[in-house]
Amino acid sequence: MRKRILQAAQTNERNVVRFLRDLIAIKSLSSQEEQVIERIRNEMVECAYDEVTIDPMGNILGRIGKGKHIIALDAHVDTVDVGNPANWTVDPFRGAEKDGVIYGRGACDMKGALAAIVYGGKLIKDLSLEDDYTLYVVGSVQEEDCDGLCWQYIINEGKIRPEVVVIAEPTDLGIYRGHRGRMEIEVRTKGISCHGSAPERGVNAVYKMAPIIQDIEKLNGRLTGEPFLGKGTVTIAEIRSTSPSLCAVADSSTIHLDRRLAATESIESAMREIQGLESVRSAEAEVVVLDYAVPSWRGLTYPTKKYYPTWLLPENHHALEGGMQAFEKLFGQRPLIGRWQFSTNGVAVMGMHGIPCIGFGPGNEVYAHMATEQIAIEQLVRAMAWYALFPLVLTGSPKLH
Repeated sequence: MRKRILQAAQTNERNVVRFLRDLIAIKSLSSQEEQVIERIRNEMVECAYDEVTIDPMGNILGRIGKGKHIIALDAHVDTVDVGNPANWTVDPFRGAEKDGVIYGRGACDMKGALAAIVYGGKLIKDLSLEDDYTLYVVGSVQEEDCDGLCWQYIINEGKIRPEVVVIAEPTDLGIYRGHRGRMEIEVRTKGISCHGSAPERGVNAVYKMAPIIQDIEKLNGRLTGEPFLGKGTVTIAEIRSTSPSLCAVADSSTIHLDRRLAATESIESAMREIQGLESVRSAEAEVVVLDYAVPSWRGLTYPTKKYYPTWLLPENHHALEGGMQAFEKLFGQRPLIGRWQFSTNGVAVMGMHGIPCIGFGPGNEVYAHMATEQIAIEQLVRAMAWYALFPLVLTGSPKLH
């Protein structure tokens, strides 16, 4: 079976490259994914998926099989924008292929993985690897804006609850078992505006914010965690203020905090730390976890708090063991076990709903969001082979013997 799967994956190399190049050519920012979803639908139909549906939020779900074990492979279809075009050496929406590497926006994060999971499904169909499992190959939306929102919808409203979800974010073909959570917090101070020629008549909200900024920097140095996922962090991502004019004292000031949560932390503990700062109390500042309520490309708004919980799969979990065994059967060596630095849809799948997740994807996360974004074709081929074999290994299928 190993040789059959690897040979079939190699045979489909040019198909998966062509598909990825097509996906890169379609700009698909968050809430603007309609065209890329339609392209994925066409490919799933061409690959003979048993059923292809687009849910009311706009996620696409390709189903293979109808067995009792429900497994999902997830890749988000949206990307960040390109930033300064001058930083790119290739057209980010045409991409390029050179020396076995595909370049372009989304190549690594994560249209490459999307192409690989779709073709992993094709290998299952071509080689008749179906068994007592139902596989959902999911192209999810709005992840770059609000990671996990898509899976909140799939689980809560779509009533699909897999036994295991593979998050196909780039792992450099390692197997990942978690990452830190995160929160988006605002701290707000109020002042009293007056004419800038006589600032003593008012209260400057920016001055009230200044010691809070210093305390936030000091708090980051005190945060702790555990060895595998690492320590929590907090940083100021933005500062802004309001004033009647540029000749007036600021009457409000706001800082936006990016708070990364260690495995030992929670939304409650993180909020207490900010609210307990002497500078925050003295300024009578407001501390707020932000909300997300942006319509999807289908016009559906599914509000949520911008709190994305930490998740960490136990080292002895059967999903991790299954992922390792599939890798060893295919490639004859043990995979690297690791964790992401950034956040993924696992915040909802396992962080909120307790559904086991593992990470396995082509590409190196260092290229995510960069103007040098790229992915090795060899990794696409190896990844699609793993996606085809994993369901059989996870379910202990007799077809393995």
